[in-house]
Amino acid sequence: MGAASFSETVNLRAFLQNPPTAIFSSGENFDSISYFGFNKRHIHPVIFRSRISSHGKSKLFYSDGWHHKLRTTLLSTTGDSRETSTDVLDDGDDASRRSEVIGYDEDELLATRNALAEARARQEAIEKERDLLLEELARSEAKQQEYVATIMRDKEVAIAELEAAKALFNQKLEQSVEEKFSLESKLVLAKQDAVELAVQVERLAEIAFQQATSHILEDAKLKVSAAETAAAEAAYQVEEQIRQATEGTIVSIVEQSKDAIEKALAVAEIAGDQSAKAIAVFTDDMSPLDEIASIQSQNFKLQNDINDLKSQLLVSSNEINKLQLELEQARHRCSAFELQASDAEKALLEFQESSKKAALQQEEEVKSLLEKIKKDAAERKRAASKAFKVEMEAIKAATEAAKEAARSQNEAYTKRCDALQRSLRASEAASKMWRERAGTAEALLMNQTSPSDEDESALYVVNGGRLDLLMDKDSQKWKLLGDGPRREIPEWMARRIRSIFPKFPPRKTDVQEAVTSKFISLDLPKLDEVWSIAQEMPKQGDTLVEHVLEKEVIEKKRKVLEHALQRKTIKWQRTPEEKKLEPGTGTGREIVFQGFNWESWRRRWYLDLAAKATDLSRSGITAVWLPPPTESVAPQGYMPSDLYNLNSAYGSVEELKHCINEMHNQDLLALGDVVLNHRCAHKQSPNGIWNIFGGKLAWGPEAIVCDDPNFQGRGNPSSGDIFHAAPNIDHSQDFVRRDIKEWLNWLRNDIGFDGWRLDFVRGFAGEYVKEYIEASNPAFAIGEYWDSLSYEGGNLCYNQDAHRQRIINWINATGGISSAFDVTTKGILHSALHNQYWRLIDPQGKPTGVMGWWPSRAVTFLENHDTGSTQGHWPFPRDKLTQGYAYILTHPGTPVIFYDHFYDFGLREIITELIESRTRAGIHCRSPVKIYHANNDGYVAQIGDTLVLKLGYIDWNPFKEVHLDGSWQKFVDKGSDYQLWLRQ
Repeated sequence: MGAASFSETVNLRAFLQNPPTAIFSSGENFDSISYFGFNKRHIHPVIFRSRISSHGKSKLFYSDGWHHKLRTTLLSTTGDSRETSTDVLDDGDDASRRSEVIGYDEDELLATRNALAEARARQEAIEKERDLLLEELARSEAKQQEYVATIMRDKEVAIAELEAAKALFNQKLEQSVEEKFSLESKLVLAKQDAVELAVQVERLAEIAFQQATSHILEDAKLKVSAAETAAAEAAYQVEEQIRQATEGTIVSIVEQSKDAIEKALAVAEIAGDQSAKAIAVFTDDMSPLDEIASIQSQNFKLQNDINDLKSQLLVSSNEINKLQLELEQARHRCSAFELQASDAEKALLEFQESSKKAALQQEEEVKSLLEKIKKDAAERKRAASKAFKVEMEAIKAATEAAKEAARSQNEAYTKRCDALQRSLRASEAASKMWRERAGTAEALLMNQTSPSDEDESALYVVNGGRLDLLMDKDSQKWKLLGDGPRREIPEWMARRIRSIFPKFPPRKTDVQEAVTSKFISLDLPKLDEVWSIAQEMPKQGDTLVEHVLEKEVIEKKRKVLEHALQRKTIKWQRTPEEKKLEPGTGTGREIVFQGFNWESWRRRWYLDLAAKATDLSRSGITAVWLPPPTESVAPQGYMPSDLYNLNSAYGSVEELKHCINEMHNQDLLALGDVVLNHRCAHKQSPNGIWNIFGGKLAWGPEAIVCDDPNFQGRGNPSSGDIFHAAPNIDHSQDFVRRDIKEWLNWLRNDIGFDGWRLDFVRGFAGEYVKEYIEASNPAFAIGEYWDSLSYEGGNLCYNQDAHRQRIINWINATGGISSAFDVTTKGILHSALHNQYWRLIDPQGKPTGVMGWWPSRAVTFLENHDTGSTQGHWPFPRDKLTQGYAYILTHPGTPVIFYDHFYDFGLREIITELIESRTRAGIHCRSPVKIYHANNDGYVAQIGDTLVLKLGYIDWNPFKEVHLDGSWQKFVDKGSDYQLWLRQ
């Protein structure tokens, strides 16, 4: 083997780039490292052994996997010379196995690797330094931009000061001119003095202007120059550091690479010399007999291997025969399975045919049953239609009789008018005759002739014109009878005229008329609705169950119709307590309607809502809560800016007034949503903070609380929670409270609002609310005190006394002249209506929530624009809405109805019926509540004296209750949802 072939086997560059995996072992005098390397031509293990020399250096040796006797070669170096001493030790009996060994210095190899690692580390450090320098450059640029911004702000301040100086100059000049004209008439010298004074003022103004602007411009120039020099120095330093770092790294890398190359060449020369020596030793010691013996031993091994392979082949052939037998058995089984599958398919086909025949028979039977049911339904329909026609004919006959009576009374009235006119004419003719007789008598007495037509006016003058006023055909009375009244008939006269008609119960047009009247209307369904219910029949359903269910629904509708037709009117008069109006809390019988949702601003909402005023009034609603009217940064209105600008996303100020007028025409209160806690600024302060307000109320930072972290207020600390989205107003300032009072009175008197819904009252103390209500005197006021309820492990706690106590504390702070939303009742209803009705009674037997402790100040609700609508922060369970409204509309407090539920969720008729039951029973905000049952199955309570409510699946009716006296009639029956009874 030559030196060239051996050098191919050991590739130094590949070894340096990809060092082999090492396995370390230790002996008595040697530290051995075994590597597994790869040759270009053959894959064989490579073994290196090292020994620590006297100088602390170790040598590595290479051993190829030739077929020779294993030998161990020991190398050692002494002094500075590179001479190598070799000792060969025999480890076995086989003389044909020899070993070839090469060695090189390990420390030099590790040094080169460490140098490369350090170079890489330095390069990474240099890259990090470069990144840091780039960041510093970016920071310097940002600082330069900040300097430019400060310079621009200083320029704006300078311009403002210039304008102020000019204004001062003009003001002083005007004053001097006025003084000049006033003194001109007195002394000429004074005139000259005034001129000189004006010149001096101009000079002073110029000097002041120069002094005011010079130092600002100088400071600005200095700041600009400083910023430019700082930026230039920073850029120069960055460039210089980058250049020095790159030059140093390049030089160091070049020097290190040169050293590594020189060391590698030296190692390669040493390895070549050692390989040549080893080859020479190997060729001298190897003999051809040894080679022949080694070849024979290899042949024996190969024959043994062949015999082993033959035995394995026989074993594998036997296994193959076994597998073939198993395969044939599996084929027989498969054929048997196929026969069974064919038999199963035949049986399946037979079963399908039999099932089809049975299905056809069942279909025929069902069709026959359906035909019978259709015939029965048709016969019942005919009978019902005949009975209904008879009833309708009776009703028509009654209405025709009433019309005939009215017609006869009209004819009698016209006859009376004709008789009156004839009597008037007869009386006028008689009076004329008596006038003529009186004239003749007077003429005879005065020895004069009978008066002619020309002197008739003189006679009337003598009589004072009284006869002309009463009896002339052109008199005022005759004009009233012939032409009618000159103005609109007053209400009292209209009622007097209507009194001659039959006294049927009048149909109410609005709630005010229903309240003031002594009758309550029948509110019967229209003819179209009656005929639609009478003619309604079950649909042709696919199953008998659906048919029966539809039939039950239709029967329920017909029973409700019969109940409505048989319902009679009752007399009801308002008591003095019902007419009493308390400041901020109304009469106690209000039913509030929230007339908007979170997306209402997308339309001309005031016009849409105004068109619904009549419908709301007829439904029994007494007050409408309108959206925030002021100009706002957010379109919903809860980020107000200019309080006196009422042109909002909901419409213009004219449309707002039109909407309020429509509400007033239907006797509805208009409640305005006012945001008093915060207000959005119009301008930035010199330091870039939005805390300068515009419009009529041009406040500054002194109107903002000092503990607001975002807007640098200079007022007093806040008396409540901080609203972080806008500046929080400091209500402790006298000028702030004075401006808010004037604004509220302007909304009351000029715009037409009747009351307030106060937004986010947790942000300021209730004492200020009391002051605002006393100043504006609203008919009704509601505070939004939204606080979190108590929960344990994600479940609502039963005891919520702390929550409702916080709301009542706020109401007490207002002096009790404002109501508050009963958030406690809403949160409890979320869980109670899911078969946890025991939550609706507290340990004292009272309703939970603010309703149980202070019902006249509790405003109950299920949903609003925050909890529901498109925000959905705390939505009420949709399948429990009917139960929720049955609870709040029959219990004390002031209920609120949400717009979406009334018009979008299809609950209008249900809510109207519940309002009617509240009105019939006379429920108000102070009505007493007596709870009979509250458990998992349901809830039963008596409200007032004439109404009982049942919620849930509990089996109960008034006849089962011992403590209920009197006779009760079921008014509303919604099954397991709720039932209402009224005392007869």
